[in-house]
Amino acid sequence: MKKIVLEYDTIKLTSDLSAGIDISIPLDFYGNQPNTYGVPYASAQAFQAGEFIGDVRKGGSCNFEVYSFIPHCNGTHTEGIGHLTAERIQVPLLFNPLIVPAVLITLTPVSGTNTHETYTPNPNPEDWIITLSSLQSALERILPECEALIIRTLPNPLEKKYWDYAEKPSPYFSHEAMQSLSNTGLKHLLVDFPSIDRLWDEGLLSNHRIWFQLPEKGHETPRQISQRTITEMVYIPEEAEDGNYLLSLQTASFIADATPSRPVIFPVHSITPSEP
Repeated sequence: MKKIVLEYDTIKLTSDLSAGIDISIPLDFYGNQPNTYGVPYASAQAFQAGEFIGDVRKGGSCNFEVYSFIPHCNGTHTEGIGHLTAERIQVPLLFNPLIVPAVLITLTPVSGTNTHETYTPNPNPEDWIITLSSLQSALERILPECEALIIRTLPNPLEKKYWDYAEKPSPYFSHEAMQSLSNTGLKHLLVDFPSIDRLWDEGLLSNHRIWFQLPEKGHETPRQISQRTITEMVYIPEEAEDGNYLLSLQTASFIADATPSRPVIFPVHSITPSEP
């Protein structure tokens, strides 16, 4: 056991670093991939210049490939407030990828016809919505020290890792649910679907604006830049039980508004009072 202890003013969280669970979806350039908005799938192509070809299968001396992908659409990614501002505020500047307390919860979205909670534009009957009422009991159990919320939605088949969301419905939050999350001290939100907003929402991205504490319209950089992040398109396996974890949110060092990411969670084995 490789024990790690995170100590706060009032509690200590103990976990085993050898028991980490990777909840990212590996980006397989040659195999099955998830996809959003019908964009091109991520691809890899051997670089070629003159007589050089970067593929040993074609006589090259080494593999030397050019990768093409869209982080927002081709797999697990982390984004920040720069997703919405004219200034390209870069994800790596928003947080230190350290280990932080997190909680994992599992929710079942409800049909757009079975809730009075709101969204702009109005929910469609075929929409699936994460409501405040479904979140409330979970939020009551979150430790004050918790910095990240990880949400697994049902159903959760293994095939979700490869869904084409042009064909599969993607859940999203009601505004009441998102406002409630925004009012907490949470810094990182991780979900197993492509967007916290409805995929086709007339470009409003209302929930993103609520989470990043931006006005309803406009792309100006606020005086106070939100340090929050959103990680979308994770996959949480069934063996990961709901409860407290430590989260290592690992991101690529891309100078961009979004970057591929690899969140790893470590189950918390004990929560004890800190010594005075």
